[in-house]
Amino acid sequence: MRLLAPYHQDDLLPTLAEELPPDWADAIITADLPAGGDGWERLAPIYAAVADAVADAQVSPTVVSGCCCVSLGTLAGLQRAGIDPAVVWIDAHGDVQTMETSASGYLGGMPLRVMAGYRPDLVADEIGLRPVQEDRLVLVDARDLDEPEAAYLETARIRRTSLAGLDESALPDGPLLLHIDLDVIDPTDLPGLRFPADAGPSAAQAVEAVRRVQATGRVAAFDVAATWDPAAPDPGGARRSIAAELLDHDASWAGATLDWR
Repeated sequence: MRLLAPYHQDDLLPTLAEELPPDWADAIITADLPAGGDGWERLAPIYAAVADAVADAQVSPTVVSGCCCVSLGTLAGLQRAGIDPAVVWIDAHGDVQTMETSASGYLGGMPLRVMAGYRPDLVADEIGLRPVQEDRLVLVDARDLDEPEAAYLETARIRRTSLAGLDESALPDGPLLLHIDLDVIDPTDLPGLRFPADAGPSAAQAVEAVRRVQATGRVAAFDVAATWDPAAPDPGGARRSIAAELLDHDASWAGATLDWR
C-alpha cells in the first residue's frame, strides 16, 4: 500500500507527487483542516487520516509526505492495527524539541519526542497514539542538534547510531516503523532541502542503509519525509532520481503481510 500525504505542516503541496515515480501512490491523503486552533489542532486531521489508511492496510504500507510529523499518523495506524513497533528514525536532526524548549516553535522539530510520550494532550490523544518506550527508539545520524535536544539525549534511553552503523545489531526486537527524513542526505546530493545539514551521507549510502533495515523482514511500515521545497530548483532531476530509487517496490520487503498482530 503506497500512501501520499502531500503536506508540509498544514501547507498542501500539490506538486509533490510530480517528484515521485509516475502513478506511484495508491491513495492521496488530504483532510479538511479547522480554520482556528493552534498548530497541532490544525494538523491532527491529517495525521488521523493517515492513521486510518495505515490501520486499514493489509500489507506493509509506505507513507510519503513533506513533513516528519506525518509519521505520528503512521505510528498511530500501526498501533491501531495491533502492531507495537519500535521506531528507527533516520534524520539529520534530533526532532526531540518541545513546545517549551524550541526557539522557533517549529512543530517539525518535535515528532520523535511526541512518540516518546511528550505531552500527549497536544496531538497524541487526538489520534490515538500511544507512547513508545525510549529504548525502542533509534535515532540515526542526527548531527544537527539544538542545545536542549543534546541535553535531553544525554540522559534519555533513546539509542543512537550512525548511518554506517545501522545494522541488525543496532535495532530493537520486533516489528519496526522505519522513518527517513531525506535531509539526512548531504545537500550536495539533494538540492532544495528546507533544513539542509552539511557533512551528511550520500544518497547512495542512505538508500543502502534503508535496504539493510528492510532486509530484516521486520519493517511494518516505511515512512518517508521528502523535506525539500517543491518550488526549489532540482538540477538534473536529482530529487526525482533519489525518490525513484528509494521507493523501488521491487525490494523484497515490500508487500509483506502485516502479520505481527
